[in-house]
Amino acid sequence: MSNDAIAAFIERLTVSPAGPNSANFFDRGRPGNAIRRRNLARYFEQLAARRPTTLLVGEAPGYRGMAITGVPFTNAVLLRRGIPHFDLFGTGHGYEIPDAAGIAAEPTATVMWNALVELDFLPVLWSAYPLHPHRPGDPRSNRTPSVTETAAWAWAWRELMDVFPITSVVAVGNVSRATLAREGLSVPHVRHPAHGGREKFTSGLRDLLDRGVIA
Repeated sequence: MSNDAIAAFIERLTVSPAGPNSANFFDRGRPGNAIRRRNLARYFEQLAARRPTTLLVGEAPGYRGMAITGVPFTNAVLLRRGIPHFDLFGTGHGYEIPDAAGIAAEPTATVMWNALVELDFLPVLWSAYPLHPHRPGDPRSNRTPSVTETAAWAWAWRELMDVFPITSVVAVGNVSRATLAREGLSVPHVRHPAHGGREKFTSGLRDLLDRGVIA
């Protein structure tokens, strides 16, 4: 993924409308979003150097995770301290920590990265709906994205399949599996790591790795 491709992808994220009861934390509506755009660009730059070939597509960012950091399946704690196993994230790599006063760190992000470290597996992470869907009038809440929302944003994960050397895609959770199927992709599916799903998520990925379905 070239720097030009990264910039073009993030610019499209920036100018795409969120719709009702969703937040586009990349748009130019408030200063903190510039930090999130830079963090996402840095994440893609670090991944581009590793040339991952698998794309994991989750559901949607939560208000305690990517909606704060700008990076898929991360929280402020992970972004600050980094993932030493992969030499990824951390302020030493140029990541910035947006203000998240009074918001506890998203636990699913920690579960995700603990599993990836255990498996020594570094994929590209993304979501079927990469904005933050929330309940009406409550931005500090999460909701399941609608079929219309995931369909409108299918362009994003499809574009990542082109700009990275992706040879395999894995659906993480039922929303992602249904989304990809509606878009004509029949791909492996693993349990989402949230809500007690860590063991099944990890074992599902391990099985795919052991069988050579992903690498």
